[in-house]
Amino acid sequence: MDKVRFFAVFLLSLAGIFIIDQNIKRLFLEGYRYYGDCIDLTLVFNKGVAFSMFAFLQEKLKYIQLVFVVGVFVYLLYNRRFCYAFPGGILLGAALSNIYDRFVHKGVVDMVYWHCGFDFAVFNFADVMIDVAVVWFLLLNFKPQLCKQSGS
Repeated sequence: MDKVRFFAVFLLSLAGIFIIDQNIKRLFLEGYRYYGDCIDLTLVFNKGVAFSMFAFLQEKLKYIQLVFVVGVFVYLLYNRRFCYAFPGGILLGAALSNIYDRFVHKGVVDMVYWHCGFDFAVFNFADVMIDVAVVWFLLLNFKPQLCKQSGS
């Protein structure tokens, strides 16, 4: 029963984040734009990762990222603690959505550009969800009491 619950939560959160992110990106691929005083919502194709780092890897980058995704998935299978199911699904759903972009659009579809007070990188919903999941994993690892052994 615990395995079923783990995989149900994991797969539903993975699919949910992937679907939400791809639908947001579709709006921008179809032409939606907004320009404000602090935030612009505009279409950008990021060939690298955060702040366009590693763009020089070109086509190899998506395969390297797939290896990392498989590594996280193997870790989750090995660990299989229920408290990791939701953040794991969020992390892999967002990562797979960005990797999907690399295969289909030759770059990650980014659209949120913060420029109030300072210029920040252009990012998307999946990027935010990856950050949320990483912080969640850090909390679970540094505060083990958040992830009880029994029923977790």
